[in-house]
Amino acid sequence: MKFVDKIPLGFLIAASLTLGLAPFMPEPHVWEKLKMLASGELSKLIDIFDLLMHGAPWVLLLVKLSRLKKA
Repeated sequence: MKFVDKIPLGFLIAASLTLGLAPFMPEPHVWEKLKMLASGELSKLIDIFDLLMHGAPWVLLLVKLSRLKKA
């Protein structure tokens, strides 16, 4: 987890708000993929890749924040 500690918090926030939410209209892409996952419609490989790509900044941000809180 040391690699997460080396990533600046500002970078993770910026990545989450840009890559994590893009495209913004009609709804954030990660939100669309999470709804597909919840409804059981996330089956295409490209959709799974999209969820991983758009969700990664959010996961890293949450990990970073939880590690900062523990310190």
